[in-house]
Amino acid sequence: MMSTDYPLDRSLGTNYSPEQTDFAVWSPKANNVDLVLYEPDPSQEGAGQVVKMKQEEQGVWSVTVAGDQKNKLYNYIVEIDNEIKCVVDPYAKAVVQNGHKGVVVDLAETNPVEWENDQKPPLVELEDSIIYEMHVKDFSISPHSGMEHKGKFLAFTEEETMIPKTEIKTGVAHLKELGITHIHLLPIFDFATVDESVDYQYNWGYDPQNYNVPEGSYARDSANPLVRIREAKEMIKALHRNGIRVVMDVVYNHTYETRNSNFGKLAPEVYYRLDEHGNYSNGSGCGNEVASEHPMVRKFIIESVKYWAREYHIDGFRFDLMALHDQETMKLLAQELKEIDSSIIVYGEPWTADFSPLPMEQQMRKGSQQESGVAVFNDEFRDALKGSTRGEDKGYVNGKLDKETIQKVKVGVMGGIDSFSFDPEEVINYVSVHDDLTLWDKIERSNPNVIDEDKVRMNNLANAIVLTSQGIPFLHGGVEFLRTKYGVENSYNFPDAINQIEWERKVYNYDTFKYYQGLIELRREHPAFRMNTADQIKKYFKFLDSSEGIIAYQLQEHANGDLWEDIIVIYNPYLESQQFFLPTEGTWKIVVADQEAGVETLEVLTGKQVIVPRISAMVLYK
Repeated sequence: MMSTDYPLDRSLGTNYSPEQTDFAVWSPKANNVDLVLYEPDPSQEGAGQVVKMKQEEQGVWSVTVAGDQKNKLYNYIVEIDNEIKCVVDPYAKAVVQNGHKGVVVDLAETNPVEWENDQKPPLVELEDSIIYEMHVKDFSISPHSGMEHKGKFLAFTEEETMIPKTEIKTGVAHLKELGITHIHLLPIFDFATVDESVDYQYNWGYDPQNYNVPEGSYARDSANPLVRIREAKEMIKALHRNGIRVVMDVVYNHTYETRNSNFGKLAPEVYYRLDEHGNYSNGSGCGNEVASEHPMVRKFIIESVKYWAREYHIDGFRFDLMALHDQETMKLLAQELKEIDSSIIVYGEPWTADFSPLPMEQQMRKGSQQESGVAVFNDEFRDALKGSTRGEDKGYVNGKLDKETIQKVKVGVMGGIDSFSFDPEEVINYVSVHDDLTLWDKIERSNPNVIDEDKVRMNNLANAIVLTSQGIPFLHGGVEFLRTKYGVENSYNFPDAINQIEWERKVYNYDTFKYYQGLIELRREHPAFRMNTADQIKKYFKFLDSSEGIIAYQLQEHANGDLWEDIIVIYNPYLESQQFFLPTEGTWKIVVADQEAGVETLEVLTGKQVIVPRISAMVLYK
């Protein structure tokens, strides 16, 4: 079928006004679809009012209900091949507790005070981004967080929190102090495996249920359909007010259920990919994969992210298992988002979890993102820096110094421009994320016999390299004070005791926090570390001769308009100090050395020889 066979320009879902509400749903093989309306009180589990829907062309069923339907609950009763199922509208903008009914909502009533005046923090170039990954509940649930709204959206609206009985900042105050530009939130849409009526359950949220509605367990009152929407907006508004943009982690590659999902009840043969035997394919490793290449699925995904960008003022989207999405969908999605706001950032994982029937040449993999407006995680750089995500093997910062590893680090430091990227804005540089071992746990596992001081140095060197590399740096929340999950890798459903941010670690590891803060200040104040094009990097970036294992490079001629004429960066992964000879004599000022970092001069050199302390980075400038 050609895409003209589908209602691509037809508005689906609900369209509310006080005079009437329009309902429309797409189910191309349905024999009949009825709308069922319920009174606003979700505790009244009555039979509801059945309203006949009419069949339009191209598989759309619709009806307009006169009068004010605000806050009424609704579902669709869909009959396909003599099988009758109750369906939640995939386009629902509000739902009841645990998401089993949609809600007709006047979105204007969910807006915080002065929502229309919400201002995004400035972002001149995408390379100016410094992304910090966080789970809503992890952020505040600790008894030492100093936050009142523990585990909730509203914790992000508390602006001056500290660890009790200390002057150590937590929460949003900590993020501002650290200096990051974006907070990447693990999924905040409505997911399936947490009972919203209780507070003690935990999940990362990679189990989508209702894509266009915030998760109810993060709201103070999940039983009131408006509260979760309003409080999600309050969170975003507060973060914007504090100079922090918001990236939303999205999981359009699979759904929690398959035949019994909202998609599966309406058109399973359309929304999901099937293998050669007609079974659901499982490229996600979660039981199914959504068929993004189908015109109606592409329509849903693109309209969904645009809804979040417009209605919730979201500043960016991170795509889970992005290689399960076809390139055409991702490129079109990025293009349409950037028409809303050119500074929206789009990035994702350029891999699948398992085999997918989507042809490899159509998958959004590393390299295929070039000139698409989409960035990809550089997993080769990650593994070269510290070893694989789970095992005991090592990388550059913790003891593996073979030529292949060193070459992969060099490719990453240059933003992948001679490998898989067209420009540095297409590359996300990182060493750890929410899944698998934290960086500290990985170092503990791979280097059990190293003293703690050297483990700290390995941790710091890893992200010193990330923060001085071309491309966009990405930090796992808590890495700046040595976050641990006590060796648990895939902690998606482990309790808070494993996953929470232990803010007291900032007290014990305050020097590490200060080091990260200094590196971020250096990056933000000096555009040489965030060049905008591959041509700039090729012109101004130069690797320097060094002894084996040492990586050193020079940023020349006021690179990218930097005030500093020449900058030299040196990485020493060895357990001993190393001698390095600078390319020219003159007055060099050191701003990063040993375990101190920032923009203030630590030492002035006038010769050519410099000693780089063990397991550390050094930055000097003229």
